[in-house]
Amino acid sequence: MIDRYDGHILGLATADGRRIVVGRWLRSRWPPFADVMTEDAVGRRTLVAPTRGIADEIAATYAFDDVVLARVEVRCDPVARTWCVRAGPLDVVVTIGGPTALGALLTSVPRVLTRSRAFATAADPVARAVLRGVRTRGAAGAGRREWYGAAGQHRVVGVRATWDSQPCGDLLPTVPPVRFGFSSVPQRPTVTAVRTTIARDD
Repeated sequence: MIDRYDGHILGLATADGRRIVVGRWLRSRWPPFADVMTEDAVGRRTLVAPTRGIADEIAATYAFDDVVLARVEVRCDPVARTWCVRAGPLDVVVTIGGPTALGALLTSVPRVLTRSRAFATAADPVARAVLRGVRTRGAAGAGRREWYGAAGQHRVVGVRATWDSQPCGDLLPTVPPVRFGFSSVPQRPTVTAVRTTIARDD
């Protein structure tokens, strides 16, 4: 069985030491949904997911200390170039900037290629060498493997975030590695258009 998730992954960090990863999935075997993975300054990892089924699916692939079931809402405003995210204890407004150098390069590659497992496999050694902590292929648990195929990327240039109504502080220019799975998010705060594929590696 092969599961494919088409959407976006947003990754950033705030001055209080919190790392925030938002997955916005437009096409998958589920109806469109979003989820949030966050790790605080002491390393506690929390998943916020909208349903038990989605939470169980994500928790089978990634590691968390806490799982919160709550509505996860992502509203994207292309004019203001913002993402507004509400997910249980998390409330975030993110401002999106222009494409990164990698994003500009990826847009020149046919999408059918960037979303393929072959492309993700070929890109993995480059990602390991150039992007600290980033992997495009790795173990997903239960005898499965996972591939990340990026098709575009934009910078994150601003954030206002609270956790349990407490301000998280300013956007950090770099994102410390996160420990949910085999790969971290990019070192710079970004939003990446991606296809995630999970399958048995026969």
